[in-house]
Amino acid sequence: MRIFCGLTRFAIFLAGLLLAVPLLAEPLPLKRAVELALTHSTVAASAAADQQRAAAAYLESRDQYLPQIVAGSGLGESWGFPLTLEGSAPSIFNVNAQSALFSPALRSFVKSAKEESKAAGLQAQDQRAQVMQDTVLTYAELVKWETMLGQLQESQTETAKAVGLINERVQSGVDSAVDGTKAKLAAAQARLQLAQAKGAADVLREHLSQLTGLPASSIEPMADSIPALPEIKQDDDAVTMAVQSNPAVNAAELRANAQNLRAQGERRGLLPTVDFAAQYAVLARYNNYAEFYNSFERNNATVGVSIRFPFFSPAQHARAQQAEADAVHANQDAKAAKNQVSEETLRMQRMVEQLAAAQEVADLQYQLAQSNLQSVQVRMNSSNVNIHDLEAARTELDGRYAALQDANFTLEKARIGLLRTTGQLPTWLGMKP
Repeated sequence: MRIFCGLTRFAIFLAGLLLAVPLLAEPLPLKRAVELALTHSTVAASAAADQQRAAAAYLESRDQYLPQIVAGSGLGESWGFPLTLEGSAPSIFNVNAQSALFSPALRSFVKSAKEESKAAGLQAQDQRAQVMQDTVLTYAELVKWETMLGQLQESQTETAKAVGLINERVQSGVDSAVDGTKAKLAAAQARLQLAQAKGAADVLREHLSQLTGLPASSIEPMADSIPALPEIKQDDDAVTMAVQSNPAVNAAELRANAQNLRAQGERRGLLPTVDFAAQYAVLARYNNYAEFYNSFERNNATVGVSIRFPFFSPAQHARAQQAEADAVHANQDAKAAKNQVSEETLRMQRMVEQLAAAQEVADLQYQLAQSNLQSVQVRMNSSNVNIHDLEAARTELDGRYAALQDANFTLEKARIGLLRTTGQLPTWLGMKP
């Protein structure tokens, strides 16, 4: 009994110890983050549901060519001539079958539903690309801030040391009180930048947690897991590639085609139709059939076709006009989507060139700031400069470093956006569209 109690206490202690230990962050590669986001995303799930609904609507239209069989019963008492019950003769048991054989309108509706199903599939693909882009940008920006945190922490430490040295110089009368205030301002700015970086990283990690379903504390991005972005050449025909491969544009064109087919189907609603029909019924003797018919058979069957010639239907004409108006609207939407993607692709392609130049400028400015700081440090050792020159050089270096990181991410963001527009984002990630 004592041994059992001892084991129980040890198990409770061990469980409490495990609960007290925080979750250790594990490296999360970019591709794995995107895979988890696609699995966990509510946007992708809703798009998949829309795709399933469109596919079911197509099957509903197509299956009208298959016999629809209904079995039932029409029990009832008769007084006088046996009247029908809901259009059928009173019977103990009956089976009815009906299907379309020839219907020009139905043929167009089936084609329209098929186009809608394809459009829903492309729309789901576009939603997946949106989730991919959101995850990649969040991941890349988190890597950016994580990279900057080390530099900002070092800068804060150096500015704190400088404040102490300058305060001593102020107390000894070497520097003025204004110099001390400037040093405190530089230290406060360093703390502000570090707090901003930590806050941005926490927000991005939380957003990545919501995308992937992982705890925020367990997310540790890997900078080397981000594939190298392809170079964007200005002479590449990115506009044509975007128009041809962009899922949103293709989906809009398919929806326009579907509306055109639906309008065609509504116009064909006045054409003749032929349906297959069959019925079997077991009649009851107590429904007075023998009193009104010379020969009475309990088992009866009818098989044939139903031919209709709709020659006058104002309501059908009105539906056709509505469908034609919807088709015009869908065609204009498709043109607008194509023009928007073309313009956006060209704008991003030109922006990439500008951002690449800005990134090169920021890189050269950072290199100059590094060289300047090294020069000041060398001269400070020879007593040719004072601590204020060193702090000014270090502040300039911190600003140039932040500007370089911003330029790198802005260029990366534009390239990723262009990859999504041209439909190359899944290929860049090594994933299926």
